[in-house]
Amino acid sequence: MEYGVESKKEKPWSKDAARPSLRQKAKFTTMMDDDNQETFKNVSQKPGLQIWTINSMQMVPVPAQGFGNFFEGDCYIILHISQNKGSAQSADIHYWIGNASSQDEQGAAAIYVTQLDEHLGGTPVQHRESQGNESARFRSYFKNGLIYKKGGVASGFHHVEPNVYNVLRLLRVKGRKHVTATEVEVSWNSFNNGDIFLLDMGKAIVQWNGPESNRREKLKAVLLAQDIRDRERGGRAQIGVVEGAAERDSPDLMKVLTAVLGQRSGPLKAAVPDDKPDQVQNANVRLYQVFENDGNLVVQEVATKPLTQDLLHSSDCYIADQGGSSVMVWKGKHASKVERQEALNRALGYIKAKTYPPSTSVSVMAEGGESAMFKHLFKSWRDKEQTQGLGATYNAGKIAKVEQVKFDVMELHARPELAAQQRMVDDASGDVKVWRIENLELAEVNPSTYGQFYGGDCYLVLYTYQISNQQQYILYMWQGRHATTDEITACAFQAVNVDNKYNGAPVQVRVIMGKEPRHFLAIFKGKLIIFEGGTGRPGVVNLARGPRLFQVRGTNELNTKATEVAARASSLNSNDVFMLQTDNMCNLWYGKGCSGDERVMGRTMSEVLSKQDKQVVMEGQEPAEFWVALGGKAPYACDKRLQREEPPHSPRLFECSNQTGCFRMTEVVDYAQSDLDEDDVMLLDTWEEIFLWVGNSANQAESKEAWNSAQDYLRTHPAGRDPETPIVCVKQGYEPPTFTGWFGAWDPHKWSDLSNSFFNKTPASGGGYRAPGGPAGSPKPSTPNSPSTPRAQALSPSSGGMYLDPEVLINKSPSELPQGVDPGRREDHLSDVAFENLLGTTRPDFERLPKWRQSDLKKKAGLF
Repeated sequence: MEYGVESKKEKPWSKDAARPSLRQKAKFTTMMDDDNQETFKNVSQKPGLQIWTINSMQMVPVPAQGFGNFFEGDCYIILHISQNKGSAQSADIHYWIGNASSQDEQGAAAIYVTQLDEHLGGTPVQHRESQGNESARFRSYFKNGLIYKKGGVASGFHHVEPNVYNVLRLLRVKGRKHVTATEVEVSWNSFNNGDIFLLDMGKAIVQWNGPESNRREKLKAVLLAQDIRDRERGGRAQIGVVEGAAERDSPDLMKVLTAVLGQRSGPLKAAVPDDKPDQVQNANVRLYQVFENDGNLVVQEVATKPLTQDLLHSSDCYIADQGGSSVMVWKGKHASKVERQEALNRALGYIKAKTYPPSTSVSVMAEGGESAMFKHLFKSWRDKEQTQGLGATYNAGKIAKVEQVKFDVMELHARPELAAQQRMVDDASGDVKVWRIENLELAEVNPSTYGQFYGGDCYLVLYTYQISNQQQYILYMWQGRHATTDEITACAFQAVNVDNKYNGAPVQVRVIMGKEPRHFLAIFKGKLIIFEGGTGRPGVVNLARGPRLFQVRGTNELNTKATEVAARASSLNSNDVFMLQTDNMCNLWYGKGCSGDERVMGRTMSEVLSKQDKQVVMEGQEPAEFWVALGGKAPYACDKRLQREEPPHSPRLFECSNQTGCFRMTEVVDYAQSDLDEDDVMLLDTWEEIFLWVGNSANQAESKEAWNSAQDYLRTHPAGRDPETPIVCVKQGYEPPTFTGWFGAWDPHKWSDLSNSFFNKTPASGGGYRAPGGPAGSPKPSTPNSPSTPRAQALSPSSGGMYLDPEVLINKSPSELPQGVDPGRREDHLSDVAFENLLGTTRPDFERLPKWRQSDLKKKAGLF
């Protein structure tokens, strides 16, 4: 089959463009015997992770203890099934290519992925992963990091076996957010000043921190060492930490390193920079249609950004190219079987034709199973069965056809996920204070005029409310469309002053005129009026403008605002209420499509706008003077109204940085509260709003640039996002429900306890730091093969006693307990893994619980 591209700038594809040959295909397909069919029958469809490696062209399961370990000479297939809200499941299939794997193994893995996809009904999203260039989603499955190991099937390796101590290896650990550990030569020659190294000796693991490594990298390396100890050694290994800049403080650990590595001669190598920077968001996205023409495969450009969903037809396949940073293939549900099966090969051929690097991210998805990243390339996206109609539909589960009901604002604190969906932190019953920027300073606004905003002004609005008897604050910065640059700058400056006055507690929200978020509307109780120009400053007379027309939208006091529009007939809309104010009269115009609730809110708003007599004008019954005031009749919008579509875009979390002068981000997939790094600025995109979460230890320059970074993100977004989307700045420890609701489980005390730290920063005996659950002392300076190596004994950080088998502690009377065990503190003698398995919580979280709750958990676990 020939390959071609219908574009003046494209080059024809070669016949063998990165795809298995027919000979290879026949070879691999023949090997799909009954044994392989049996392999697919044993594939679990329950939520979780499953991994296989390619061994003699067969799929061989990898035990759970080996998850996260990848041999460079092999290829792997990874299936991840997740449970979505409601009853729906989603699946992702990845095939991972080691740098030293053979072409045959790569071809076999690609074919197995296609066959596994068919076995699962064609709905999973397929991804190709290459060593060192794994996607954020792939890395999210291995929170503690990836370990690249030398060798593979050809070298007769054996996958990880638990409780095996005959080990000697040196791992170089790199990365702050996504950690990778690569096996290197066990020698001082492998060390450098910038990275972290783990010397794994089976019964003991020594972590050496390069002098130029940062705190976050050290913490990640500790987690990786703990993971090796717990998963591969059954929790029976010692961990010690050496600071490379202060090796003299850890004499015992340095003896261990010297015993294995020998005496170090000469200085260490300079720090090695990371292989590549974080991904740059690429605004250049192109959509191509892929089809056959007389035996030739043709790729034809369909559109560039912003893309719309109607460009995709169910009978075809498409390639979305995000400027070479990622290539995504979409398979229509009515496309031919051959086209669907060839989708992955076509993507690989496309990459080769475009001369993109082999490591380019590739994913393949079927219609109806699109990934969040794919949907984010489109201006709008509507899922099948998304509701349409008047009003809004509120439900906490999957979007579907459900009865329309009003949400109960009193549930917002109890259910933060509902608060997030509705963008409401409370029922708007808190206290409001408003300032206007006058002469670049703050001037308090008369409470009688609260809710009246003029396009020539800038305002600060401080909203105070309570959660669990604690004061919370939101500081809105409202920017008028006609305000001067100096006033907008002063507004931001004064916001900092107000923020400092409240010790940094307020959540800051930038509000562009006309883009007011829902909660902003609610706090003014149906009396929010936005004047197009002018000023509200006392003593200043706004120029007479003749008749003024205001459009009223909303059905209750929580969602209503009036916006001044051009006073002409073409501004009218049959679906809304309008107020026409003249020198002598205030007319209330009711369009045929407006509801009774909207009419009530229109009358309420008219009382705020004018004390003049009100005259109701029904559409189609307008008096002549009404049209005269608007400059004469003219066509206006009168189509039947449908609910405004809210694209069901999934929220996405990014670690963001602007340090190189170009906005860079790393996505955190399947995120949780634990992914909020207090050293970073994080960006949460919920489509309607952008949240900037600033960690307490975030770089100061990065924090100052947070607003610019968010604006860069919107400006460069491939879907052509509205640059005036509200931006909410949230500081660590002051997160409102509209933010926390986008996370699964939220612990409000997570950062309030200083003991909840990765490092116990009390020097252990012998120097160094003690990893949580690790030893109080240092490993003895002997090699793992030496018969004199002592049996590893992990000591409890709280009691200094030995970790014991849970069987000798559970449901035992005090007289039956081992000597030295306090009957009231049995949990102190459990390893971290056993502690979590029995009590269902981590040790730091357990210590923060009230005593009655601790006792209850211990009773249920048989430890009381």
